[in-house]
Amino acid sequence: MVSEALIEIRGLGNRFGSQQVHEHLDLDVHRGEILGVVGGSGSGKSVLLRSIVGLREPSAGRVKVFGENLLELDPQRRSQVERRFGVLFQRGALFSSLTLSENVALPLIEHAGLSRADAEHLAQTKLALSGLPAGAACKYPAQLSGGMVKRAALARALALDPEILFLDEPTAGLDPIGAAAFDQLILTLRDALGLTVFLVTHDLDSLYCLCDRIAVLAQKRVLVADTLEAVAAYDDAWIQDYFHGPRGRAARVAASKE
Repeated sequence: MVSEALIEIRGLGNRFGSQQVHEHLDLDVHRGEILGVVGGSGSGKSVLLRSIVGLREPSAGRVKVFGENLLELDPQRRSQVERRFGVLFQRGALFSSLTLSENVALPLIEHAGLSRADAEHLAQTKLALSGLPAGAACKYPAQLSGGMVKRAALARALALDPEILFLDEPTAGLDPIGAAAFDQLILTLRDALGLTVFLVTHDLDSLYCLCDRIAVLAQKRVLVADTLEAVAAYDDAWIQDYFHGPRGRAARVAASKE
């Protein structure tokens, strides 16, 4: 039985000047699943994510999150809906002038109305949940490794206890050990917190480790959205090269050993 769709996209179009990135794009994301979104360079994976979270107004079609179109809501209602999802951007997007604790506390102060003391106390819990040591809370982003920055950005994305977690290339720039540890953390958090995860990635290891379904962006739309096995068998040249090339074979072997 298919669970309810928390995200519904119908007929989505995105255009940059004369360049049509998406056209007639349809996609559903179901409650509790980890959906991996893949595609070649220029296929608009991050553009799709930004359209869903309301950071970009599409040129056509509609996007509903929790049954509502963010772009049609009044500011108060939109803020209420936005609190139900968290976003981890590709480069973390942490404020360099704030400590990790202050970065995570900020949405708690601005959107949940907590005092600074309460927000920073809760922020330390979120940082620990993301796998960071207690001493990291008082550090600044520039003092951290790439993996620690990703975890701090994840803690901020989780600050308001979201139902949906959006991840844009979360393992980009991480070494294989750090990337594998991050993948396991996402699985643990999904299971423990009941999250729905929308994952944009190039990382085949992440796809094999994490994803319940995979959506392939190609030809300006979602070419196929299905289980990894079904997608890997889909009759398309790019998909066959992606999943059955040397990196795809290595990822399958690694997954079979887990």
